Amino acid sequence: MQLPENPKPPRRGILAALRNNFFTGVVVIAPIAVTIWLVWTLIGWIDSWVLPFIPGRYNPLLLIQHYTGLQVDIRGLGVATFLVFAVIVGWVAKGLIGRSLIRWAESLVLSIPLVRSVYSGLKQIVETVLAQGEQNFDRACMVEYPRKGIWAIAFVSTKAKGEVADRLGDDLISVFLPTTPNPTSGFLLFVPRKDTIELDMTVEDAAKLIISAGLVYPNGKDAKKAIEAMAASKTAK
Repeated sequence: MQLPENPKPPRRGILAALRNNFFTGVVVIAPIAVTIWLVWTLIGWIDSWVLPFIPGRYNPLLLIQHYTGLQVDIRGLGVATFLVFAVIVGWVAKGLIGRSLIRWAESLVLSIPLVRSVYSGLKQIVETVLAQGEQNFDRACMVEYPRKGIWAIAFVSTKAKGEVADRLGDDLISVFLPTTPNPTSGFLLFVPRKDTIELDMTVEDAAKLIISAGLVYPNGKDAKKAIEAMAASKTAK
């Protein structure tokens, strides 16, 4: 008995091909367009805040209009002015006179009750953000969380210090366990170094894996090494 032949799959039409090409183009263009729009909007917002504080005799836009008669809008001029001003203030602040002036100004601000609270909070936020910008995670690792047998990717911050190390032991490391798909939130864990598995993948690749909820694996070789390391650690235990 001869079985009937399987019907050939229908050929894709022109409209289906155009639709797929359109969605592919959107996937490529959308991130670039949104990024450019955000940067352009941010620059305009900074210009709108900075330029009104520049005196008229020093405002470049007014000077151009005065000498050429042209009314132009140079996007980013306020950002450049702010950067130059910040560099000058930082240079002055490093000197003895600058430090004295800053201490005097801070003592004056801190003597005002309401302003003192606002200034102290903003200063702490700025210092924390700048400190985080200078310090990055060392490497990616895997820890058993939330229970034994379940593994999660975390970022190694530093070795445990201070009271935490004194009370729990020196062989502890602090790791940041991010959430998916938002890696900016998560948990700070203090884990024994022997209970972690260091990964060969970079911190950036580990972040991609977390953000994509496991759909984008940066490097298959790293995945194989991580699996072998986990198997070896279980065998050793």
